[in-house]
Amino acid sequence: MKYVGIDYGLARTGLAVSDPEGRLAFPLATLRLEEYPNRKDFLSALAARITAEEAEAAVMGLPLLDDGTDSLTTRQVRNVTERLKRRMDLPVFYMPELLSSEEAWSDLREAGLKARKRKAVLDQQAAVRILASFLALPPEQRRPA
Repeated sequence: MKYVGIDYGLARTGLAVSDPEGRLAFPLATLRLEEYPNRKDFLSALAARITAEEAEAAVMGLPLLDDGTDSLTTRQVRNVTERLKRRMDLPVFYMPELLSSEEAWSDLREAGLKARKRKAVLDQQAAVRILASFLALPPEQRRPA
């Protein structure tokens, strides 16, 4: 099963895609909110990109607090997820995440990328971490959005 992973952010949203068997995650794209006239157009573009990948499901990173509770950002992600679900006919799952962007930055630094290049692909790498974590879960532990 092919998945698209999403690291949603207020300025940039990183995307990752799995192989058709749903085993490995790869960077896909970064969508910048500033490139769209409004949030509706952004969400439509996000849904179109996911659909164009012929994914069978999407995985949204859910940034929970250390104690597992929701923050303001978590509530924003839940809201965006509901709006995204109305724009495409695919199941969407949540993958709890904590520090995915910080860990992605470290991954990219260790890979030898300069700071400017790291910033350009950071959100994609965070989406890769989210999707890879999801793919490692047994199916019965995957949480539908």
